[in-house]
Amino acid sequence: MAALWTSADAIAATGGTSPCDWAANGVSIDTRSLRPGDLFVALKDVRDGHDFVAQALAQGAAAALVSRIPEGVSPEAPLLLVPDVLKGLEALGRAARARTAAKVVGVTGSVGKTSTKEMLRATLTGQGHVHAAEASYNNHWGVPLTLARMPADTDFAIIEIGMNHPGEIAPLARMADLDVAVITTVAPAHLFAFDGLEGIAQEKAAILDGLRPGGIAILPAGLDVSDILLAKATETGARAVTFAATGADWQIDRADWGAEASAVQAITPAGPRLFRVQSPGRHFAVNALAVLASAEALGADPALSAQGLGRWSPPAGRGQRERITTDPVADEGFELIDDAFNANPASMAASLDVLSILRPEDNVGRIRQGRRIAILGDMLELGPTELALHAEIAHHPAFASLAIVHCVGPRMKALHEALPQGRRGEWVETAAELLPRLRALVDAGDIVLVKGSKGIKVSLLVEALRKLGQARPQDDKGTE
Repeated sequence: MAALWTSADAIAATGGTSPCDWAANGVSIDTRSLRPGDLFVALKDVRDGHDFVAQALAQGAAAALVSRIPEGVSPEAPLLLVPDVLKGLEALGRAARARTAAKVVGVTGSVGKTSTKEMLRATLTGQGHVHAAEASYNNHWGVPLTLARMPADTDFAIIEIGMNHPGEIAPLARMADLDVAVITTVAPAHLFAFDGLEGIAQEKAAILDGLRPGGIAILPAGLDVSDILLAKATETGARAVTFAATGADWQIDRADWGAEASAVQAITPAGPRLFRVQSPGRHFAVNALAVLASAEALGADPALSAQGLGRWSPPAGRGQRERITTDPVADEGFELIDDAFNANPASMAASLDVLSILRPEDNVGRIRQGRRIAILGDMLELGPTELALHAEIAHHPAFASLAIVHCVGPRMKALHEALPQGRRGEWVETAAELLPRLRALVDAGDIVLVKGSKGIKVSLLVEALRKLGQARPQDDKGTE
């Protein structure tokens, strides 16, 4: 197998220098996940990566990208010396993109970026060599890292692009040099950095600045800000393909919204299209429209794309469903929906919709009546109207089907106070405070949603709920 980066290629890309020849098969920024043969990139973040270069080399790193010779490391060691490590990583990313004939799709949006990226990965797998971002590597170092890891023989690349502040998306999109750009939706998120939804739409639309001439923009229709997205497509010369709303190029005609999966017939420019999403929730089906439209724009086979899409299910932290078996003898337990990675008003509504259509199990456990339970943590970075946005969740129609709602975080106190007395559960300021009482709050037969922004750490509750029993994916029915 050819090396991902030789010292000669890396020097040509970055303009750096190296005292010796080396070849790397991967790129890493973390010694905890570094594999032998990786190029270690000594980024400066919370810690200075230069402090870990000696360790990385001892673990078998092929070389290290540095801006100075670290203390305790020989000048003759395999180092790629550049003036600035992040700019060096960006240069590797641009060079990796330039040397491949891959079709590249960029994904952004207020909600659903990572799920859409993973849907695309599943959809394109088997139709060529697919390269995609790991986890949510979508920021100023995540995008160049994903590009720098891209093998030269890649056929399809999927790049997730996020933002927290204005001006972040366009440079990353230009670096990725996109053939197709997807905007999943525009919703209130990161409002602390923007004047309103229009500002968020303009920033999301900036992904179109990274499209190659003749590129295709996959855009959500029916939003209050859809005109801003379409205007940007016209400005950049992109061909706009719309999805989601009635009248869009790709729209849902009929659907069976099952508790285990969604079967959809879509209206498309090429005629009716049937597909299946192995997860409940209209939002996943709508994102699937964007995925199939993107796959078609990339030249993928429609039938194989639909088959690949049908193999996708939500990953941990983003709506993954698990059965927690609390009594293996009686085969009793509860269902856990792990959506603890991120939250804003739009994704919160989507998760509550999913919870509302799932059916608890009666005649098991202490209570004998299965319940829908939500444990909701703060939605962060919503700006000056954050308390009102939290309180408004109480008006969501899904609450009529919930038995009880527990709230975590200072902002979620606004929702707790807005809930009707009968559904108002516990309120705690931190997730850790709920841990001692967690066992008493759930019972066999229940369906428990845990949702919140990553910073509020409701993932601690997910892990604690798993430890109440034996976890297995919802689609694993066992071998009995």
